[in-house]
Amino acid sequence: MTMVIFSHGQESGPWGTKIRAMAELVKGLGCAADSIDYQGIADPTERVEKCTRECAEIDDDIVLVGSSMGGHVATAAAAQVGAVGLFVLAPAYFMEGYEELTPPPPEMPICIVHGWHDDIVPVDNSIRYARSCGATLHLVDGDHRLTANLDEINEYLRYFLKNIIT
Repeated sequence: MTMVIFSHGQESGPWGTKIRAMAELVKGLGCAADSIDYQGIADPTERVEKCTRECAEIDDDIVLVGSSMGGHVATAAAAQVGAVGLFVLAPAYFMEGYEELTPPPPEMPICIVHGWHDDIVPVDNSIRYARSCGATLHLVDGDHRLTANLDEINEYLRYFLKNIIT
């Protein structure tokens, strides 16, 4: 069974609105789902280490899903945990002053969803990242939180998972 692991953003928690909606979808597709709690951990490197530790115990195919800083964390951990896919929302790539922390693209299917009206992480950052590695990129009429775009996100996630799970 494929295990989908969610990584939340800096200001949210492990079972926020987006993650609950996506977890319901992936369970309906026959995948297991879990969400790592990073609350109280501000350092992205510590979050990556926690993700790597928690995924080390999983003996199934892993798909990492992350939002904002969680997208950065999922990307940085993906190759280390042997993930088979990476699905990120408004990932915190190329943030001003922290550009060097942007992880290199892992060798696996990558899908990025980003809102045109994001005032936290510039949409151009996701365009730049997707261009560098040929990732699938969906730009939606949304803001950083993307809560108004849950139906679209779930359709993209459904398509992504159906193409990588066996």
